[in-house]
Amino acid sequence: MSQRFRTLALIGKYQSPDVAESVMQLAEHLRGRGLEVLVEQGTASSIGMTNGFPMATYDEIGARAHLAVVLGGDGTMLNTARRLAEHEVPLVGVNQGRLGFLTDIAREDAQARLDEILDGQFIAESRFMLDAEVLRAGQRVFQTLALNDVVVNKGDLGRMIEFDVAIDDEFVYTQRSDGMIISTPTGSTAYALSSNGPILHPSVGGIALVPLCPHALTARPVTLPDTCRIDITLLPPHDARVHFDGQARFDARAGDCVRLTRSALQVRLLHPRGYSYFAMLREKLHWSAIPRHP
Repeated sequence: MSQRFRTLALIGKYQSPDVAESVMQLAEHLRGRGLEVLVEQGTASSIGMTNGFPMATYDEIGARAHLAVVLGGDGTMLNTARRLAEHEVPLVGVNQGRLGFLTDIAREDAQARLDEILDGQFIAESRFMLDAEVLRAGQRVFQTLALNDVVVNKGDLGRMIEFDVAIDDEFVYTQRSDGMIISTPTGSTAYALSSNGPILHPSVGGIALVPLCPHALTARPVTLPDTCRIDITLLPPHDARVHFDGQARFDARAGDCVRLTRSALQVRLLHPRGYSYFAMLREKLHWSAIPRHP
């Protein structure tokens, strides 16, 4: 067994009976291998696993764990990635959700695939994140990270919003639309994909701007280099809601500027041997599927 992973953390989707069973089984399996196992405290509390294995906060996991195993869907992985990014703990995803673009190990194969990873048989890759902040009168009023995307949208309004887009302080255009998705390559298979955005390979250093229902037939997605700074400034009288990975949110006012840059922080994902990005796309997006006949 590789000695690089001596302490593992288990993080599961809250309030899910299937996840509860998987967490307990995996914890026992890992302890049987002689490893120290930490269970994230929210996970432990939600599944009633309050004894037998030590509970740990995300900060404690960041300080002690050599590997974090995430059991759930992509939403659970996104939350974990944002919470652990500064600690540089590598992540492994066990899919217990729906599509699972980030959680690529099937539940029934979890123990076998994790054993392989612990034995050093894995493929590692890094995914970049976005630093996101909201400026009001030049002062920062909100800041967070995003692994998938940042979405500026009309919120509860029944009409379009209007905003200016600038790249590296250069004015690009004024857009009237339901909003804008600013996506990393990781997020290009999420909300951006459903809005006809491009799929970006994880190794591409690009950020996609994907308009949401623009009031112009010529408004099209644009892929920018990840070295640029993107400013989206709301024009009066339009307020908007800003979502970060579909989890955190901020209610922005007219005149606010949503500023996005590539973060210095990255997420390190470990995949089982034989992992292929294109094979994953074929499976999740049903490419090359045989047409169904009535």
